[in-house]
Amino acid sequence: MGRTIAVSGSASGIGKTLAELLRKQGDEVVGVDLRDAEVCADLSTAEGRIQAVAEVLERSGGALDGAVACAGVTGPTLLTVQVNYFGAVALLDGLRPALAEARAPRAAVVGSISGTQPLDEAVLRACLDGDEPAALAAADRVLETGQGNRLYPSSKSALAQWLRRVSVGPEWAGAGIPLNAIAPGVVRTPMSAPLFEDEKMFKIMNEAVPMPLNGYADAIVIAEALAWLVSPANSHMAGQVIYVDGGAEATLRGPSVF
Repeated sequence: MGRTIAVSGSASGIGKTLAELLRKQGDEVVGVDLRDAEVCADLSTAEGRIQAVAEVLERSGGALDGAVACAGVTGPTLLTVQVNYFGAVALLDGLRPALAEARAPRAAVVGSISGTQPLDEAVLRACLDGDEPAALAAADRVLETGQGNRLYPSSKSALAQWLRRVSVGPEWAGAGIPLNAIAPGVVRTPMSAPLFEDEKMFKIMNEAVPMPLNGYADAIVIAEALAWLVSPANSHMAGQVIYVDGGAEATLRGPSVF
């Protein structure tokens, strides 16, 4: 029998590709996005997060086999912090009790190679403290200084560190729920399209994320990795950030980080 899996960001990019892949495998997908999804909700707001959790629980009958937080925003905007960190964490925390009711529950998030790059410590710390007003105030200060490009790495680093912290605790590992992340390099999606179209940004991207193995990835590459993370086959992996990035992380950080 197929499983029931919630996927945020299901209307485009990696989330859409993952939802399509899971459905082909016979799973039921409860998609969450701003539009064109089973659950239309705004994960940038507290109200939208509550709505998303409530509607997913209603559709799943209170028991959920998997949850994947794919929804993400890039660029110098407060939404990057609101959606990438607080939206993802609230969704997974809200769905965790339903996952605990399943026979073989699994959860995953989409991180990023950007999480290893220069960030803003104040934004990072406020995220990890669960203080959204402080995180947004810090993000505002970052934007004022013209360093808005640090918000995306800050949000993704915070998400990875949150995952590493909670995944081995009683609410996740202790409840039999593997929680892990896939951290892509450069992926061809609608979100990354502007980077390919801007010659200056294209050069910066290539320098920041060198991918010696097969170059840029298509969304299906990341979707397949996520599908395995939330499959019953993954019974013992917890708190891992897996870089599906063409070798970018190993190139940038070298052999001593593993």
